[in-house]
Amino acid sequence: MRISKSFTIDPDITEYVAETKGQQSASERVNGLLRRAILEEQYERLEAEAKAFYGTAGAKERRETRAFQRAAIETFRRD
Repeated sequence: MRISKSFTIDPDITEYVAETKGQQSASERVNGLLRRAILEEQYERLEAEAKAFYGTAGAKERRETRAFQRAAIETFRRD
């Protein structure tokens, strides 16, 4: 379902849409561009969240990771 809304768009954006819309209507082109922008923004947020989550490893976590890696290597050597 499409909902008609009214937004003010900069003239340079209107010009870009007109130049790149091809066979689509201007509304279809704008919706496609907005979907891409939304996905890009979501990916950026997820990347920032992952960076914050994985980037906060303290000394204790690094020690535990190294201990796990050493144990895994020992396991592989036994086989």
